Amino acid sequence: MYAIIKTGGKQVKVAKGDTIFVEKLDVEAGETFEFTEVVAVGGDKVKIGKPFVKGAKVTAKVEKQGRGKKIIIFKYRPKKNYHKKQGHRQSYTKLVIEDIILS
Repeated sequence: MYAIIKTGGKQVKVAKGDTIFVEKLDVEAGETFEFTEVVAVGGDKVKIGKPFVKGAKVTAKVEKQGRGKKIIIFKYRPKKNYHKKQGHRQSYTKLVIEDIILS
């Protein structure tokens, strides 16, 4: 059984036992988080929501909060003496999917 959930402006396909990285959620490590915005649930019979499947939810355990690798943004204009260097590290939440509930 799998589900497609909406989180952080993106849609993610998950199954029980999967480990996913999503945009930072305001939850401490070790706690359980519930996704109620389930777009679709698949398995023997596929259910697609309008816009979300009623009564469906996905529970996940927060494994850790972290930050990704540094990305360097370098802007440069030739012959204009313009260059700008900037770094960015995206925050994320690492989740382990525990269960997909469909009632």
